[in-house]
Amino acid sequence: MNHILVVDDEAEIRTALEEILREEGYGVTTAANAAEARTRLDDAPYDAVFLDIWLPDRDGLDVLGEIHEQASNVRPEVIIISGHGTIESAVKATKLGAFDFLEKPLSIERTLIVLKNAVEARRLRTENLEFKRQFSVSAVLTGESVPVKALRQQIRLMAPTNGRVLIYGESGTGKELIARAIHAESLRRDRVFVELNCAAIPEAHIEAELFGYRHGAQPGGPTEQRGTLERADGGSLFLDEVGDMSLKTQAKVLSALDDQQFTPVGGTQALQVDVRLIASTNKNLEEEIAKGNFREDLFYRLNVVPFFVPPLRERKEDIPLLAREFLSEYGRQYGRPRMEISEEALEALGRYHWPGNVRELKNVIERVLILNPRTLRIERKHLPPLTHKASVRQTEEFSTLQQARDAYEREYILKKVDEARNNISRAAELLGLERSHLYRKMKALGISVRE
Repeated sequence: MNHILVVDDEAEIRTALEEILREEGYGVTTAANAAEARTRLDDAPYDAVFLDIWLPDRDGLDVLGEIHEQASNVRPEVIIISGHGTIESAVKATKLGAFDFLEKPLSIERTLIVLKNAVEARRLRTENLEFKRQFSVSAVLTGESVPVKALRQQIRLMAPTNGRVLIYGESGTGKELIARAIHAESLRRDRVFVELNCAAIPEAHIEAELFGYRHGAQPGGPTEQRGTLERADGGSLFLDEVGDMSLKTQAKVLSALDDQQFTPVGGTQALQVDVRLIASTNKNLEEEIAKGNFREDLFYRLNVVPFFVPPLRERKEDIPLLAREFLSEYGRQYGRPRMEISEEALEALGRYHWPGNVRELKNVIERVLILNPRTLRIERKHLPPLTHKASVRQTEEFSTLQQARDAYEREYILKKVDEARNNISRAAELLGLERSHLYRKMKALGISVRE
């Protein structure tokens, strides 16, 4: 429900507006003067405010100015109402940030239309601010490892330029999020961000997706369609997995990059655009050039500012931070906001190789929450079997045979304890040991004993 504040010294107007707005499904609060209005605004958030210019204790425009000074994420849209409206007053109110200006007596139909538009404008403003917050550098790049700190610094340094960016990284490392962070920190942050996944679009359609088409060039489709280049005009275009484009499409992209100009499929008139290009790839493009799969000239056009997103196995110290962040996110989503994870579980996650990178870790955390609906603390036993595989460190990491043997025994015992669902007696049976012997062994290997 959207909440509206009505500020007017005339009781009849307050009552009439309250009744009409409640019938339309709004929550309504009223105030008879500026002091009451300030109290209401301090007590609760509102989506919109109907504000009379002539108030008994203060000028309504002064109140408008104070409202507009509030943080953008909480500030309501203000609709000025007045029985003594002048062009001068309307212009001043607009300069101070008023959404609209209505003269008394109020037209119910116009009042409701203006209010609907004001509420929608605030919603879009709030969503845009939240979107920018989510894709800011600090929000996207969780971690304090050296590679992440370096990448964060590089984004802050290069994002404000118009240089073309090529993001290298394995699948699942978060290349799209990095691209969005670059856009959010750029001079084009208030313009559109358009994405095209080159690997997900069939070869026959990728040119039409990029350049659009005119006059029914696509059989069975609409007569014309704007391509991603045209839609990204003034903003940023992200070509995800650019290494999967065909040589034919690469040639056309090269031409469009050189001139910032292209002709839609089936069209006759060239279009001029102003687009900052951000591309990504999980391939070694220099190897693809040697194989004849990627144009060298296009590579040099794209590779103005290279970014390298490290795989998760090279930033394992960030795994606890990421795991807790995903736990918090999915905990809220599944109605379990106070989620915790044990140190043993974090150790197991840290030993896994993570071929699917951050995306795989995020999926694992979500899976654990779904499969354990009553759990508020994630233990090692809750983790899927894949995190147990290859969790024993490679032999070259051990300086002695005893260290390697202890590590293997620890992993094997933990595996059997997991199979026994933390029942030590059952685990001892699976291992062929006496229960007391298993307790001593676990204590010696630093395994906490919980049943």
